[in-house]
Amino acid sequence: MAAVTRELAAFTAAIRYESLPAEVQERTRFLVLDLVGNMLRGRHDAESTAPLLAAVRALGLAAGSAAAFGDSARYTPAGAALVNGTTAHSLDFDDTHAAGTLHPGAPVIPAALAAAEMVGADGRTVLAAIVAGYEVTCRLALSLPGGDHYERGYHPTATCGAFGGAAAAARVFGLSAEQVESAFGIALSQAAGSLQFLANGAWTKRFQVGWSALNGLTAACLAREGFRGAGEALEGRAGFLRAYAPNPKPERALQDLGKVWELMETAVKPYPSCRYGHANVDAALALRAELGLKAEEIEAVTMGLPNKGMLLVGTPIQYKQNPQNIVDGQFSGPFVVACALARGHFGWDSYAWLQDADIRALMRKITPVEDAEVEADFPTYMSGKLTVQARGQTFVKKINVPKGEPANFLTEAELRAKFHGLADAVLGAERAKQLADAVLNLDKAADVHAMMRLGAPMMAARLAGE
Repeated sequence: MAAVTRELAAFTAAIRYESLPAEVQERTRFLVLDLVGNMLRGRHDAESTAPLLAAVRALGLAAGSAAAFGDSARYTPAGAALVNGTTAHSLDFDDTHAAGTLHPGAPVIPAALAAAEMVGADGRTVLAAIVAGYEVTCRLALSLPGGDHYERGYHPTATCGAFGGAAAAARVFGLSAEQVESAFGIALSQAAGSLQFLANGAWTKRFQVGWSALNGLTAACLAREGFRGAGEALEGRAGFLRAYAPNPKPERALQDLGKVWELMETAVKPYPSCRYGHANVDAALALRAELGLKAEEIEAVTMGLPNKGMLLVGTPIQYKQNPQNIVDGQFSGPFVVACALARGHFGWDSYAWLQDADIRALMRKITPVEDAEVEADFPTYMSGKLTVQARGQTFVKKINVPKGEPANFLTEAELRAKFHGLADAVLGAERAKQLADAVLNLDKAADVHAMMRLGAPMMAARLAGE
């Protein structure tokens, strides 16, 4: 039996920033920048934020010195991990790992930053911890595998993310391998996350990711203080992998560990919606630009998806063609494609078009289908194929590698543009630039406090939910 828990714990305890390949060092800073932008805008624009903060205050988690991005208030470390983890995932604009079918950054980075504020960790320690968290999160998802986990109704970002958050916080604290094993054993008792949010557009998808960041931080704190966690937490008979999926492959978690970096297989989203629809958005934008296509010319559209994509953005069709709220829209293939075809753009502000008559009329013409060619590409590629009937003709555009995938990653300039598109409305352009510069130079920081403080708006009156 593969000693997954012990090996991942040893890897976590031993990882050092200086030993990481240069491309991994750079990509990690890029991924932190991307998530910080999500946290800033999610703090302000997500409709779930106000009740979340009210509950956080009621629970006594808003009386500390830890920072939440986009907020001038201060929280306990637990409160900051919860708020940052939730807002990071609230726009559905955060990074994705295709093969693991999850979003590794949202549970991992907030746990690492909260731990860093607790102990005054330097930037290189935090970045190494984040890499450990990504590797643990993604490798566990690959071991389930993620698709089987989905079939059981679990949300792997939240379940696997609890262990990734524990790894990240444990590395920031400088725990020994044995202590990291205990942290994993404690996280096992907390790993949870359900896909039932799809039934009514519930906000639990966001919350359970923030809660996994808090779970990871809690597990690492308990282990640091000597609390004993379950042994063989990952591969044991009642461990995570065997309890949460029917046919796990524990050895996959250790395959090429420390040689192949799953963090480098993580994509950044150019659009704030479920990643399964992005190739079709790329195709819609390309066809619109190539043909000068107008919405009123479109007779019918077929949106080709892989099987797992159909489950999330394609079915039931009557629901996907009639989204009623932002969560519905984030998981509606017809909505995101309709926006791209009709307006030539899809961004966070596009959710204002949910009730737009032209968009809703076009959605009724868009039919998601499971496409055999696209399914054959998955999970190597998160491809999509759009077939548009217009002007009495049929136009087909297949996108193999959507923008933002590791093989088609955003440049630093594109990442900064996405960041400013999210952050400027909260911080103002100049302060947002200072924060972006601080994140991209985190490896030179003596501690994270200055960077975290730049994430607070200059005027508290700007804050939503207060």
